[in-house]
Amino acid sequence: MHRPIEEPGGGSGSGHGHGPALPPFRPHPAPGEGPDLGSATPGGPAGAWAEAGGVPDPGRVDPLVLGALLARHGWRRRGGAAGRYSRWTAPGPMGSTGGTSLLVPESRAFPDCEDLLGEALTALARSAAPSAREVLTGLTLPSDEIRWWRDVPPGPAGTVPWTVQEQLRSAARQLLLAGALAVRGRAGYYGARHRRQAQASLEGVAVGAAPGGRGLTAFVPVDPGRTIAVRLYHALYAAREATDYQRATGGMEAFDAAVEAGVSRELTEALVALVRGTEGARVALEWAPAAGTPAGCAPRPEPVEFSPGDLPALREAGARYLTDEPSVPVRITGAVVRMRRSGPRGEGTVRLRVLAGAEVPHVRVALDEESYRTAGHAHLVGLPIRVLGRLESRGGFRRLTDASGVVPVQVDDAERDRLMKSLHENLDFFEEACGGE
Repeated sequence: MHRPIEEPGGGSGSGHGHGPALPPFRPHPAPGEGPDLGSATPGGPAGAWAEAGGVPDPGRVDPLVLGALLARHGWRRRGGAAGRYSRWTAPGPMGSTGGTSLLVPESRAFPDCEDLLGEALTALARSAAPSAREVLTGLTLPSDEIRWWRDVPPGPAGTVPWTVQEQLRSAARQLLLAGALAVRGRAGYYGARHRRQAQASLEGVAVGAAPGGRGLTAFVPVDPGRTIAVRLYHALYAAREATDYQRATGGMEAFDAAVEAGVSRELTEALVALVRGTEGARVALEWAPAAGTPAGCAPRPEPVEFSPGDLPALREAGARYLTDEPSVPVRITGAVVRMRRSGPRGEGTVRLRVLAGAEVPHVRVALDEESYRTAGHAHLVGLPIRVLGRLESRGGFRRLTDASGVVPVQVDDAERDRLMKSLHENLDFFEEACGGE
């Protein structure tokens, strides 16, 4: 059922089952640079990389993991001493013209294991082979790898326009966010819900781009990102199956069932963005050798492919998720940050910064005159309010309807001082609270 995508010049296989071969990922960083390690904090993965001068500590490297990463990234095993060590050469012409050659011990039981590993890691750090940095990244930051590939017409010397590269990055970011949202809970449409937490969970992801701008790889740290990779794995396959079902039968029932696997409007929109303007696109996942295969997943998943012919089904599913996601009854505690009404009396609208009760940062609430006055008084004395209502899916779960039971809520002194400071820093609040425009 999967439609193969052909690439200019073929490309060697990536070791995925029987599916179409994904070209070995070839990042093209500036000399001496590795993939972008994102916003990893000092002392985290990026700090460990810098402290080691770009070379992982050989005393902490598992030879089996190193061998698995070399094979994944196209390095060729060319003999060695059986049961003692193996010899690896760089992929492509580099390996056949006297390029980097590595001796990797079969296990840490080999007497000179650490010395050989140290020499191999140093050689990788100095290698001109682009894939060498990928191997070092996989050792330094034990990660599940998610690869995106878009079949787009090549530009001069095999490159693509800047806008095409940005489209790939944006679509990849959306897919990762969709996976992170699905970890927080299943929904056909998330809107603003869980977004801050999902974005925060992606901060440690490292990214590397393939030459020519048609491919991208994300290194998702096993700790704490494996749940995201696993959820995305299940969601992608469910989306593929639901799309096939819709194209074969015209029915959308499979997309309804796919929500439980993590499919959502956010995911279908990301797939549309990935495929739009291409002859096809695919996503491949490879598990971190150091962590093994997660439960319920294939050891070597085949790439999941989507073509322009899938776009109508994906768009229809996204629209269906948007309209079918129900409103949610909530009891929200929030700080009033803005008030507005058309005159000095009557009902008005307030904007709350949510402190508890809903996984959204802000909501708008329409209040009657008495509730509006209560909200204004609470704000003036530095207190949040509690309100009952329904969080509406329309507008992205940013609006509370049927509001009732508005009451001030006591908070500790530190929170009250912070709310009062916010009041004094926003003097235009007084004008709006009193009915000005």
